Amino acid sequence: MTVHQDAVRRYFAAWNANTGEELEKAVAAAFTEDATYTDPLAAVSGHDGLTAAISGARQQFPGFDFVATGTPDAHHDLVRFTWDLVSRADGSAPAAGFDVITLAEDGRISSVSGFLDRLPGA
Repeated sequence: MTVHQDAVRRYFAAWNANTGEELEKAVAAAFTEDATYTDPLAAVSGHDGLTAAISGARQQFPGFDFVATGTPDAHHDLVRFTWDLVSRADGSAPAAGFDVITLAEDGRISSVSGFLDRLPGA
């Protein structure tokens, strides 16, 4: 597994973690302490900000998982990939998007720029 693939794997592990200690550990494993996350609905930084944003999304969409789609594309310290938000109950995917992450020297994510391609009710 490449450093890029590993970063994407840890990214989804964080977004799919249960709240509490599991989420905090997953965020620390995936993101640098000063990482930033920006998409049309959120702009946060640091482990606390990321944990709050992920917790909020998990509460808004209980029973859903973020699932990578396609193959990540990477060069240097950049990775872009697509995802769907998929219901465990019926497989529906009301939200989809793509993210571009920047990796720090230790392989953790230092920034995320997220783009939403599909949102429920939009």
